[in-house]
Amino acid sequence: MVRAPRAEVWALVAEPFHLPDWWPSYTGVEPDRRGLAEGARWTVLRGRRPGLLRKPGGKGLILLEHVAVATELSWLDLAQNVHAGVRLDDEGRDTRATAFVNGPFWRLYAEGARGLPRLAVSRLYDLCQTAAGL
Repeated sequence: MVRAPRAEVWALVAEPFHLPDWWPSYTGVEPDRRGLAEGARWTVLRGRRPGLLRKPGGKGLILLEHVAVATELSWLDLAQNVHAGVRLDDEGRDTRATAFVNGPFWRLYAEGARGLPRLAVSRLYDLCQTAAGL
């Protein structure tokens, strides 16, 4: 549960340059000219931790698959063949954020991606709590 209205959480999620702030496996992003739109392709910089089939700190490409304003953002990491994203639901004055990652089991296990959703929600919570305290 994120202690902020859904509109505020969405403002953070919807800003392409904030993706690395809350999604743990990326350290940078270069959105294409379409910005936050279905079909947009963003170049992402990966974290420094190596994976089974990838070098640390490399570049990748994600394809935005679904953008539902104030509700859901999902993408496909093309090199990893992993679908990921976040859904936002109203819970009174708070927001229920549900992050997800789907892909071949061996890939999720070998890359350590199974824990990404929990970390993503935790980061969203921390970012929203920090903003509320300012």
